[in-house]
Amino acid sequence: MTIASDYTEKIPNNVGLAGDRRLQRALESWQPDFLSWWESMGPALPTRDVYLRTAVNVGREGWAHFDFVPMRDYRWGIFLAERDPGRRIGFGAHKGEPAWQKVPGEYRADLQRLIVIQGDTEPASVEQQRNLGACAPSLYDLRNLFQVNVEEGRHLWAMVYLLHAYFGREGREEAEELLHRNSGSAEAPRILGAFNEETPDWLSFYMFTYFTDRDGKYQLGTLKESAFDPLSRTCEFMLKEEAHHMMVGTTGVDRVVERTAQVMAENDTDDVAALGAIPLPVIQKYLNFHYSVSLDLFGGETSTNVANYYTAGLKGRWMEDRRKDDHRLADDSIMVDALVDGKIDYLEVAALTGLNTDLRREYIADCRGGVSRWNKILDSAGLPHRLKLPHAAFNRKVGAFAGIEAAPDGEMISAAEWERRKGEWLPTDVDKTFVRSLMRPVHERGKIAAWIAPPRNGINGKPFDYDYVHLA
Repeated sequence: MTIASDYTEKIPNNVGLAGDRRLQRALESWQPDFLSWWESMGPALPTRDVYLRTAVNVGREGWAHFDFVPMRDYRWGIFLAERDPGRRIGFGAHKGEPAWQKVPGEYRADLQRLIVIQGDTEPASVEQQRNLGACAPSLYDLRNLFQVNVEEGRHLWAMVYLLHAYFGREGREEAEELLHRNSGSAEAPRILGAFNEETPDWLSFYMFTYFTDRDGKYQLGTLKESAFDPLSRTCEFMLKEEAHHMMVGTTGVDRVVERTAQVMAENDTDDVAALGAIPLPVIQKYLNFHYSVSLDLFGGETSTNVANYYTAGLKGRWMEDRRKDDHRLADDSIMVDALVDGKIDYLEVAALTGLNTDLRREYIADCRGGVSRWNKILDSAGLPHRLKLPHAAFNRKVGAFAGIEAAPDGEMISAAEWERRKGEWLPTDVDKTFVRSLMRPVHERGKIAAWIAPPRNGINGKPFDYDYVHLA
């Protein structure tokens, strides 16, 4: 069953908003606050218009339209994937029952909390990235940044719709708070730590969109399984857009590594900083940081909360329907990372309480794919160097390894040795200053900064040298 996307409304939607005047008025009253937040905390670089993708349909074909749009006039809307009237709950204590179209009272607080945490990440990343336009390496990259930004804004709308439509006054209050917290604020920071980190340069941006947006993919994937059907359908559509964000990160790091490899091979040297490229050890440090911070987003290795969410049907596993078990897990177990007698080891725990570990392992396996890509680029350039993911115990602030220090290879070390050597493994102030020194804007059509290779393809069939962004 498909409801047509309605772009004649003040708030574009495919949820029949015009048929619920009270909800429509509530969301229209939130809209000016959103636009005020966008003006003050969204992209800082003035533009006339940008070649952007706008969602126009939720079907698999023809769901997006490309055109030049002034960003403030972007048609942020509310889109849910097509509803399956026969959908049934796929896991937990309610497995086999019809999916919920309304929020069961006993799960109201937990569902609201899950939606608020997901919603909080969306504007946070826009805030983290707001100044990057001023140092974009090309118009192509600038356009991709803005596409990510407007879609994160739309993902905020997706969560705000659910809060307004299904959670009454408390939901409306939470929707307001989503605009009042700010990334890095001392008084009202964002809920999750990774979304209070700065993103001051484009290497950080590519690593963020590769590693942290990939965490978003997996969190959305678990919520897509939810017994609460509107949340499931919302996340299913968000995943379409999230794929673009990860493409930006994957190919962005591709292109940084490619350019560094070119300079190394052409000049027969590892010392490429003086030649305007980013040295591989610096790329590795940025990788180490963003990967380890993103691992923390999955929470502790064990969690009774997540076990309860699963049993209740609120949040499933990644690709739940592909799992070859009873989808209840009451009698199953899993080995999780742990400190055992002061050493890094594993413990066997109930599968339900180990669901964070299950999801983190899916994520880690996915992240290895990117590292493999980047190493193939180095190999193709005839270089012996390789990038690698650090051990799961490295630089952790959440979970079993939060209280220890470990080197990237997983060797436990003392706090004193960590302090002495962390600059070998994580970006130093000198590294950050060097990377920022390369961040000189290239806003001329068809040109690109010297520290990054051009993309293989443009956007929507357009060439790299297309005028993707018209600056003010």
